[in-house]
Amino acid sequence: MTIRIPHYQRIKNTIRGRIDRGDWPVDHRIPSEHELMRALGVSRMTVNRALRELTGEGVLRRVQGLGTFVADSRPQAALLEIRNIADEIRGRGRDYSARLIMSASETASAEIAADLDLTEGDVVYRTLVVHCADGTPVQIEDRVVNPAIAPDYLGCDFTVTTPHEYLMRVAPPVAVEHVVDAVLPDAETRDLLGIGAAEPCLLLHRWTWCEGQAATRTWLTHPASRYRLGATFRLGPPAADEASATRHVGRD
Repeated sequence: MTIRIPHYQRIKNTIRGRIDRGDWPVDHRIPSEHELMRALGVSRMTVNRALRELTGEGVLRRVQGLGTFVADSRPQAALLEIRNIADEIRGRGRDYSARLIMSASETASAEIAADLDLTEGDVVYRTLVVHCADGTPVQIEDRVVNPAIAPDYLGCDFTVTTPHEYLMRVAPPVAVEHVVDAVLPDAETRDLLGIGAAEPCLLLHRWTWCEGQAATRTWLTHPASRYRLGATFRLGPPAADEASATRHVGRD
């Protein structure tokens, strides 16, 4: 019986091979997506998926505007903290509330299918929640979930329990990728956040993996005047009790 290896896996194997042989050492900038497309004769979507998975596995690291580099994969004591926004808000002495805008199943677009390792047209779960502090919106959470990792997802009341809380119980992630953009929101986003046309937002893109499966794809949109995103990290080898952490910092 012949086992067919998917194109994206072949690209991953090729890149890992170059790294394992020492052709591409730590901090080496690998070819761009377009260069890999031409060299390997595959689509951009396929290359993007391979690079994204290798990044999630710690083999590569992406630097916005500079490219993709070979990561230092030696084990280190580092933690990525993904906090529950309800706890963050309450921790600052403010009242947390949520408005559920949408909770439904839908068919996966080509982009979502690539993100969640599915086929275009497969069923996915989607929720849209506005998180508020003292009644003021501070975050729009647009989340798409792979039904395989949380089949009862849509049965949860997300005005009481946040999607984060629910998923941490039923399918805690083992790998996370974050990308942050500064954006000018569209009319729908401005209406949900109650902000003016000229106010910028911080958009946090998040991908998570659970037990070897692509689990969720999330867009977290924050008004820049009400929210900050920050990180604390060490320079040099971290001590076991001083792991790096990513944190969300609210504006009071």
